[in-house]
Amino acid sequence: MQAGGLALAALLGLTTAATAGPLPRDEPTFRPVVPAEAALGRLLFYDPILSGNREVSCATCHHPRFATSDGLSLGMGDGGIGLGPDRQIDPANPPEKRIPRNSPALFNLGATEFTHFFADGRLEDDPTRPHGIRTPLGEDMAAGFDNALSAQAMFPVLSPDEMAGHYTENDVAKAVRLGLLTGEGGAWSILSARVEAIPAYRAAFDEVIGPRPVAFADIANALAAFIALEWRADDSPFDRYLRDGTPLEPMAAQGMELFYGKAGCDACHSGRFQTDHGFHAIAMPQIGPGKAARFERHNRDVGRMRVTGDERDAYAFRTPPLRNVARTAPYGHAGAYATLDAVIRHHLSPRAALAAYDPAQRLLPAMAVQSDLAILESPEEVQAIAAASSLAPSQLTDSEIAQLVAFLNALTDTASLPGRLGIPDTLPSGLPVAR
Repeated sequence: MQAGGLALAALLGLTTAATAGPLPRDEPTFRPVVPAEAALGRLLFYDPILSGNREVSCATCHHPRFATSDGLSLGMGDGGIGLGPDRQIDPANPPEKRIPRNSPALFNLGATEFTHFFADGRLEDDPTRPHGIRTPLGEDMAAGFDNALSAQAMFPVLSPDEMAGHYTENDVAKAVRLGLLTGEGGAWSILSARVEAIPAYRAAFDEVIGPRPVAFADIANALAAFIALEWRADDSPFDRYLRDGTPLEPMAAQGMELFYGKAGCDACHSGRFQTDHGFHAIAMPQIGPGKAARFERHNRDVGRMRVTGDERDAYAFRTPPLRNVARTAPYGHAGAYATLDAVIRHHLSPRAALAAYDPAQRLLPAMAVQSDLAILESPEEVQAIAAASSLAPSQLTDSEIAQLVAFLNALTDTASLPGRLGIPDTLPSGLPVAR
């Protein structure tokens, strides 16, 4: 390419490699946040008051120590002790099963482009719906939430394995067991009453919503405001390169050329945060209990198909955004891969990688109540996952894989990792802060 061609490529936002595509130079748009609401949400995020047994907070599985995840392939909510990879079963109250999917990171969820949530996208902003949200829990349960980011808080508190607890051991779990979710005596009203009874919380809500009674949607809206403010990550070396041309390290620059060129990563990992927000089947290994109803006796997780009912969506999962991805291992909807190198190699030959998957790399606390490898030990199940894959095999050298890893490290915004407001020292409930 001649010098004039290089200049034109730069003006068009192209990398210098002849095969590379346009870089995502458009600045992301973030929803406005009310500071007082975010400050209130910060306290609620770290407060175990929102769990049935008052032992698990949002931060248990989304902690800044582990880049807003938990460092585990599959998390452990109710019935666990400790944080992150050190979390172990509570012998006095063991969990019934693992949480079925990897805990997703929370970076940039306040950006307007994030409209689908969870690995299967079962929750989404939908302006055609009466309350602007589509949720499998029904229209009535969508009332009062500001958006889908806020509404996602409705799920963990109703999950026995995440926050509610065993069916008979507390008032929230009992309400969930009886199907009492909303209304008087429902799980949400129990949690709202707990929070409202604490004077410091009531005073904080007075500032945000006025003197009316606190609803669970108000709690969720505060949590969403905090998440949107706390973990905005848009100042990585890659962001600075896009904004003002600050050079990347040589290996990272070579990896960027590959990402947007020969490797074709941007076919799915597009946009400023490297996600097309779509759903793709790429034969990711399935470990753990799978995403099934409690009465279903299998460990299968069919991903997007569970939402749409369309067989073409079998084993398809949402494209994860990649900001701070170097800090958020393990990878995959079930956290099957422990390193970036391993998950990149999976993308090169998904079906072969699935067949050769080594389960020793999973990061899981010991739990004797179930088989983590039931799907991988079934040839029929493995074949079904492989057959659904839509990702064609490709080839990269070891050096090129190392360059891609260097570029993915250049997506780290180190200032965003601890969060803007940080971990509170104490909580209005008086319960311990997860550190």
